[in-house]
Amino acid sequence: MEQVSENVFVEIGFDGCNVSFVVTKQGVVMVDTPQIPSEAIRWRDEIEKHGPVRYLINSEPHGDHYSGNYFFDGIIIGHEGVRQAILKATLEQMKERVQATAPDDLALLEWFTYRPPTISFLNHLTIYLGDHTFHLMNLPGHTPFQTAVFIPEEQVVITSDNVIGKGSPFFPPDAQPFEWLESLKRMQTLKAEVFIPGHGVICNRPYLKDMIRMVQGRIDTVQTAIDKGMTLEKALDRIVFKDKYPPPSSSPEMTERFRRISIERLYKVLTETKS
Repeated sequence: MEQVSENVFVEIGFDGCNVSFVVTKQGVVMVDTPQIPSEAIRWRDEIEKHGPVRYLINSEPHGDHYSGNYFFDGIIIGHEGVRQAILKATLEQMKERVQATAPDDLALLEWFTYRPPTISFLNHLTIYLGDHTFHLMNLPGHTPFQTAVFIPEEQVVITSDNVIGKGSPFFPPDAQPFEWLESLKRMQTLKAEVFIPGHGVICNRPYLKDMIRMVQGRIDTVQTAIDKGMTLEKALDRIVFKDKYPPPSSSPEMTERFRRISIERLYKVLTETKS
């Protein structure tokens, strides 16, 4: 666990997304939860040393960010799109996730249920707790429903997967590449020094320029292929993204899967935009 400001703590070592919590005078505010049950329980035990959980914020609609909600107290908050994604999730999906990553934890799922947000928002929501302010902002990009959490008193932004710390971006089937660029630029306007990414190491303000370059670079690479008349099939075979940071997964199979999905999404958006 890393303390990144006076009251903000982060764990980047769990299997899945980075998870954070903020200690206020009236309790704890969490952002995202570990997806592996034993890791969620370990994180819960750590947080309890700092006070009761008052709010739990889910920053995006992918399971590695919300599957651990079951193991925590507190009111859950998220974008309405995140709520709908959790409502559609199945116990079988959770069992498959745990079987693939931590099969010994299957016994911890005996009473498992998904906990969706009971408070949702569309564009912006502000929480006040103790002496802290939490600005929840919908900043589309990696998905349409990404939430950045800005805590001005700590000069910290929790970015969701719109920022990957010293890693490369992934464009899932609902990614919004041009909105992603605008969202990163909006983050640059916030008075913050620490940016906690959805995955990877903790970042500072200058790193946002790297993320903008990487997102723009992928857009440009696929656009060049389209301009040369490449079909999607040829683009999938020939495009190799070149970054100074590693791919989002250490598994060669997963890296290849992410590459192909990203190309497919960018190709679709760019051809639709041109037409």
